[in-house]
Amino acid sequence: MFLAGFAALAVVPVLPTAVADLHGLTLFPLVAGGFVAASLLGGVLGGAWSDRSGARAPLAAATALTVATLLVSAAAGTVWQLAAGRFLDGLAAGAVAVAVNAAIGQAYPERLRARVLALMSTCWVVPSLVGPPLAGAVSALWSWRAVFYGLAALTALPALLLVLVLRRLPRPAAPAERPPRPPLLVAAAVSAGAAVAQYGVSGRDGRHLSAAAAGAAVLVVLAPRLLPAGTWRAVRGLPATVLLRGLGSGTFFTLEAYVPLMLVTERGVDPVVSGLAFTGSALAWAGASWAQGHLLDRVPRHRLVAVGALVLTGAVALAVLGTLPGLPALTAAPAMPLAAVGMGLAAPALTVLSLTHSPAGREGRTSGAMQTNQNLGQLGVLALASAVLNACLALGGGRLDGYRAAFALLLLPAALLAALAARARAD
Repeated sequence: MFLAGFAALAVVPVLPTAVADLHGLTLFPLVAGGFVAASLLGGVLGGAWSDRSGARAPLAAATALTVATLLVSAAAGTVWQLAAGRFLDGLAAGAVAVAVNAAIGQAYPERLRARVLALMSTCWVVPSLVGPPLAGAVSALWSWRAVFYGLAALTALPALLLVLVLRRLPRPAAPAERPPRPPLLVAAAVSAGAAVAQYGVSGRDGRHLSAAAAGAAVLVVLAPRLLPAGTWRAVRGLPATVLLRGLGSGTFFTLEAYVPLMLVTERGVDPVVSGLAFTGSALAWAGASWAQGHLLDRVPRHRLVAVGALVLTGAVALAVLGTLPGLPALTAAPAMPLAAVGMGLAAPALTVLSLTHSPAGREGRTSGAMQTNQNLGQLGVLALASAVLNACLALGGGRLDGYRAAFALLLLPAALLAALAARARAD
């Protein structure tokens, strides 16, 4: 998880430079969003594999694939090869995330799961502090390719050791009932639909608009088949838990995408200051996650979800206030770490609840569903916020007015997360 966090956070700052160098700036949404789109398929593959043979095989294979995909991106001669490398990296990352959660469900008793998940969150602290500035320095002083090659070298030896260690472990007992085969074709179609939609938003001509519409149609029609029945109706138990993961993730990551952009481009805040907000978010998430696993381990998980949702709602309200011209420019900056506190409480609690609701031997598929809806939430909420922002601009409003409307939209999923938290309760 440490390596996954380091690779994910170090790559983000150099992607614009890489895309510009490959003369493909118009395809930046595809390069950036392809990672998320592919992780949809990676989560389904990793979850099904974990249920059938235990989590060790998909974890080892996906970690090895990560090294190969970094090399593909590093050697990219065209923006399409870079996009392919990022897509394959998302495939590996989705499988790793699901396999880790499945391993926690298979190996740890319920009373320890919250603490293990808190440990997973702390693995992102050092990468958040070191990864982006180090990658930026390497890209500026040397080359963006050196960042990808360096990450591949950094990951290769630990990946090899992980594979060797996992091979020595005894095979887990076979599940009493063979898990059903996952809808892999549906997962592949949903992943491709998400990638096509990302390509569609990279332009405004007929071809791009048609691609965006086609991608959205695929997601609406096929995505529910990857989720527990009743997810989007918030049926009590696992369906509601999966839905809440999408609502929380979509709200947080949209806030994380737009607050720094608004601070730098509209409020004149130094990029270094907005970067500190990212660091504060990582520390706040890890701290809140540690608290829920150690200090609040006796509090029912659904109540932690509700409290986290209320904190997240407060962060969104702060972002809305930060768009008012009469208030200080930095008003919205604390919204990011405050939102991270809310997610640090809610996200691990939702993972614990999902494993509690999961039938024995189905932890992988459950983790895959959580990962799928997390990604769908990120894509969907971000797309809606972007549409609201662009609509305000098209109607003649100012950019701060557009950001205010986009942030106000986020109050809806945050409020739903708080209102529906009790439906994820573990009896």
